Amino acid sequence: MLEVINLTKEYEKVKAVDDISFTVNDGEIAVLLGPNGAGKSTTIKSIAGLLKYKGDITINSMNNKTIEAKKIFGYVPEAPAVYDMLTINEHIKFIASAYKLENYEQKAKELLTAFDLWDKRDKLGTSLSKGMKQKVSICCSLLFNPKVILFDEPMIGLDPKAIKELKDTFIKLKERNCSILISTHIIDSIDEVWDKALIMKNGKIVLSRTRKEIVDNNESLEEIFFDVTEA
Repeated sequence: MLEVINLTKEYEKVKAVDDISFTVNDGEIAVLLGPNGAGKSTTIKSIAGLLKYKGDITINSMNNKTIEAKKIFGYVPEAPAVYDMLTINEHIKFIASAYKLENYEQKAKELLTAFDLWDKRDKLGTSLSKGMKQKVSICCSLLFNPKVILFDEPMIGLDPKAIKELKDTFIKLKERNCSILISTHIIDSIDEVWDKALIMKNGKIVLSRTRKEIVDNNESLEEIFFDVTEA
C-alpha cells in the first residue's frame, strides 16, 4: 500500500504540490491525471524520494526513504535513465546485484523477451532509442517483483506492441496484489486498466473517483477531467 499524507512541495515559495493526500491500496491501479504543470511529476518524484518535501509518504507502512521501503518499491521515470556504457544485459545484472537477487535469469529473459529486448541484450545504452531505453527502465523496475510501483508517463516513446505489453503488465501486477500509480496526461492510454482516478490541477487533487463510482453515475472520465481542469 502507498499512502501520501499532506504532501507539499515548494519551489521558491511557489507550491508545485499543495497539501495533497491519497492512498493506493494493494491490488489497485491508480492514475494521476492532470494537464502539464499540474504537479504530477513533482508528486511522483517526491514519492520516489528524489525531492525534499513536507508531509508523510509510506510504502507498506514504512517511510518511503528507508532502505526497507526501497527494497519493495519500483519506479519508472518519465525520462528513462540508463548508463551509456552498460549493455542491456549489464543493466539487468546491476539491478540484480543491487537487490541481491538470486536465480533471476529466467525472470530477466521473460521480461526482455516480452519487450523485444532479448536479441538486443548486448547493445550499449548509448546506442538505444528513447523507446528502447524506456523498455530497459521498465524491465529493471519489474525484475525484483516490487510491492509498490510508480510509472511516470510510461507510454511516451513506446511502440504499439510495447504499449500493449505494458498494459498487460499492469494487470499482472494488480493480480499479484501490487499497488500501482501511473502518472499521465493521456487518458486514452490507461482507459482499460485503472481502478482509481486522481485528477490534479494547480498542485491540488481536485477530484478522486473510483471506476465504480464513475460507472454507477453514468459518467465519463474524460468528460470529468475536462470539466474540473478547464473550470
